[in-house]
Amino acid sequence: MFTDKQPVPEPSGPLVPNGPGVPAPAPVPAAAPWRGIRPELSAEPYVFAGGEPPPGVSPFAVIREDEGVTLILTRADADRARLAYDYVAARITLRVGSALTDIGLTALFSRTLADAGISCNVIAGLAHDHLFVGWEQGEQARALLSEL
Repeated sequence: MFTDKQPVPEPSGPLVPNGPGVPAPAPVPAAAPWRGIRPELSAEPYVFAGGEPPPGVSPFAVIREDEGVTLILTRADADRARLAYDYVAARITLRVGSALTDIGLTALFSRTLADAGISCNVIAGLAHDHLFVGWEQGEQARALLSEL
């Protein structure tokens, strides 16, 4: 740990990338070669609803934001609990080994889906990434992802 702070001298001439006195940028890790993503489409539709989980409801995910709580749960559970929702989604789980620090997987599948005009909401778990796309586009999204 530094105890004495030294002022950084002002450059006397034009800055030249990686020139004298300019540190080289940190190396960027290479993107992982993503093969065999194995997208698995859930048979059940999912919805996004607001509020705390009611008793007896076990959401797929609970997201706590400053503005409130978002529940992601099956449409059947939301209907049983009489929770309001607008968006009905297909859940696709990517059955590929990845780490939270890997680079490029999200960019790969999001670009593929965006190019096909499919919006995508992503939740990264410790084991897998879970994608939520419009219910009507679930099979199309799964097929596109299978080609990666």
